[in-house]
Amino acid sequence: MALPLLLDVDPGIDDALAILLALASPELDLRAVTVVCGNCATAQGAANARAVLALGGRCDVPVAAGADRPLLRPPMTALETHGPRGLGYARLPRPAQPLATLHGVELLLEQVRRQPGELTLVATGPLTNLALALRLEPRLPALLRDCIVMGGALGVPGNVTPVAEFNFAVDPHAAHIVLSSALKPLLVPLDVTHRALCTEAHLAAIQAAGGPVAAFVAAATRFYLRFHDVHDSVRGCYIHDALALALAFAPDLVATREVYVAVETDGHLTAGQAVADFAGRYGRPPTARAAVEVDAPRFLDLFVERLRGLAQRHAGRVEA
Repeated sequence: MALPLLLDVDPGIDDALAILLALASPELDLRAVTVVCGNCATAQGAANARAVLALGGRCDVPVAAGADRPLLRPPMTALETHGPRGLGYARLPRPAQPLATLHGVELLLEQVRRQPGELTLVATGPLTNLALALRLEPRLPALLRDCIVMGGALGVPGNVTPVAEFNFAVDPHAAHIVLSSALKPLLVPLDVTHRALCTEAHLAAIQAAGGPVAAFVAAATRFYLRFHDVHDSVRGCYIHDALALALAFAPDLVATREVYVAVETDGHLTAGQAVADFAGRYGRPPTARAAVEVDAPRFLDLFVERLRGLAQRHAGRVEA
């Protein structure tokens, strides 16, 4: 039986790839998508999520707009990384699927209350929606089967400041709430996502399948590749969120350690920093299962295989 899945996203190129990977994976049953302000504004992200779902043939999946700003800080987007509309050079038809009338946090809670203990949540954006859900429903850790969070830089430099990863930097207070709760999420930090570099060769293998899905992946990642070449001096792109998504059905792609992780909320230079006490100096119980190693070749092979298969299944379709 497929694993019931919720996605909380800020699409974003790599979020879009994560959505497509979910649709391409028979182990998963995507039940709903909630959107948070992050890579782009929430309204744009909600349009992107619906357009990507339509591209993958799943207009039936409800999409709800959640928080449109962080809890306490002003919004911060990443349009220089993901393009002015969040999907690089890709242009998708305006989604015909209406936005869900519920707020994203309400939709998330409705889903988990309907099936307590069965759903896995993968959060690939800032954690504002999840923090609000925890405040509204203290039982949320018990209502979820599992929670996977893409965020943090534990033993490597950040990607927006010397110490902070983007999702935690956008809303450090939300990240603090999540990592102070009983969720104990599977944390997927830059420490592992930066080891799984998706190269032009990987993307060419998907593009060779032809059709609208392959064309979208090519156009979206062309922008992403250019950004990483200019700003990170790497020949490829980091598909952080796709790795986090893959762990919902292939958790053995990573090795993990239970560790106390706290998030700095107020530092002028360190807001959003994830502090992982691997040495146990604070003597506090673990708050996360942190991914510390990744089988990058296996993940990238899986990613290419799944998206290539999805592209082939839709290759005969013409986009309006």
